[in-house]
Amino acid sequence: MITRFEISNFKRLQTAELQLGNAAVFIGPNNSGKTTALQALALWDIGWRRWAEKRDNSTASERKGVTINRRDLYSIPVPSARLLWNDLHTRDTARVEGKQSTDNVYITLTAEGIHDDKPWSCALEFYYANEESFYCRLKDGPDGRVPEGVRRHNVVFLPPMSGLSEREHRKEAGEIAVLIGEGQTAQVLRNLCWQLFSREDKSAWKQLVGHIKRLFHICLLEPQYIKERSELSLGYKESSGVELDLSSSGRGCQQVLLLLSYMLANPGAVLLLDEPDAHLEILRQRDVYNLITEIAAEQGSQIIAASHSEVILQEAAERDVVIAFVGRPHRIDTRSRAQVRKALESIHMADYYLAEQKGWMLYLEGSTDLAILRRLAQRLEHPAREFLSDSVPVFYLGNNKPQEARDHFQGLREAKSNLAGIALFDRLDKELHTGSALTERMWRRREIENYITTPASLRAYVQQGLRGNDLIDEAERKTRLATLEQCVEELVSALRVTQKPDPWGAEIKVTDDFLDPLFTNYYQRLGIPQQTFKRDYHGLADGIPVEEIPEEVIEMLDIISEVAGRANPEK
Repeated sequence: MITRFEISNFKRLQTAELQLGNAAVFIGPNNSGKTTALQALALWDIGWRRWAEKRDNSTASERKGVTINRRDLYSIPVPSARLLWNDLHTRDTARVEGKQSTDNVYITLTAEGIHDDKPWSCALEFYYANEESFYCRLKDGPDGRVPEGVRRHNVVFLPPMSGLSEREHRKEAGEIAVLIGEGQTAQVLRNLCWQLFSREDKSAWKQLVGHIKRLFHICLLEPQYIKERSELSLGYKESSGVELDLSSSGRGCQQVLLLLSYMLANPGAVLLLDEPDAHLEILRQRDVYNLITEIAAEQGSQIIAASHSEVILQEAAERDVVIAFVGRPHRIDTRSRAQVRKALESIHMADYYLAEQKGWMLYLEGSTDLAILRRLAQRLEHPAREFLSDSVPVFYLGNNKPQEARDHFQGLREAKSNLAGIALFDRLDKELHTGSALTERMWRRREIENYITTPASLRAYVQQGLRGNDLIDEAERKTRLATLEQCVEELVSALRVTQKPDPWGAEIKVTDDFLDPLFTNYYQRLGIPQQTFKRDYHGLADGIPVEEIPEEVIEMLDIISEVAGRANPEK
């Protein structure tokens, strides 16, 4: 995973420092630099690969820059290499002691990351040669070689779907990669699906079929290879039973099919997605974003996406990394989030549309609350999972203030008078309203994370990703569990000394007073960069034993089912 990326002198970005995560979303107006940042990541990937190919086995004296032709930049099409430099400034010229001196202006791209719990760093310099080419060299490499952690990364730039061609010939993997890099996704969609289908293990293909059926209510047919013409054919069946060629499907369906087929065929990739929500209506934007981030987490992939979608911004605001390209690109943290949320809290047409289509609204503090409810419903096999799984009509408040939920809900009721709603809040020191169309409930414990924080869930969480029959993983498991036990014991003792509530009880604010210091200390003891933050705590729900899930959780899920069940959506 790439955790940090620094850009200098590349296109419209003079300087930028991007703190990344498992999923990161770039937001901002047109021409603000979002796509430029994705292209910089793609250039960094091209650069280190070219250097490793030409210079890894060279002597120190031979390690001068390697040549890159602008025509090799499939995802960064430019008619002249000079256009890659900020303000087209490729040389600095000065007069020193009566003589003219010229120095190169470098594009510098620095990536830092972690692989197998080991940090790595790789900085590259690019300097101009001529209109057709430029040079790349490794900067500050300890031995002139690309770090091993970098070599484990496959960075892929996936542009929006460009429309589907009527015919598509079968292609080899190298040609598919080139065409994707050139943005010619219309030429490879059937090939990506064929790659999945032609595997001996059909599980990925079955996943793809299931996702498309759930999202678009169509059933993908098995792809066919027409040997006589070296062509691939792919169709689908509508709910009416009519069978059509894939070219007859909507652009949004094709866009999602492109994303999912590539992800399922290439686990562990770093995916650069330029407007993954392109061609999708509002209801499906949230579903698709949640789905691709879920698949990425399962496959060990990383998502870095540029988007204009308010829906995706709302979904990612608390759970994932959000970088605003407004002025100097900057990460939206807890201090600036309130300002962003304020802009999102007004009622937009998207909210009215969602209310009309679903007939009910769910109000939560943030997307982590939804993630926890979703996982607990799945663990319990509760009927609420049906209402929480797809196209959830949720509005994130960004705070624990009931009045804001009431104001928003009443505004929606002006357009849909029979709208049902439920709002869930962390524990408050005042009574909630009763008897209105908006059902209001609060947790008896301080916050929802209190219900999933147990010794068992913590032990299960730190063992994620470890295999049960591997000796190396078994040793790692013992280390993690021993470190966790020590950190928990020390923190529990400190809480007692300071007369703060028990971490397993109802009175503690468990995220701030227990989980935050616990994971900070845990990763410090392991000697690796911290990988678990508040946006990740919903993962504890996967590890809590079903029998330890409190009865109150079931009661809340019952209420959600009741409210959603009496919704009267527009037909």
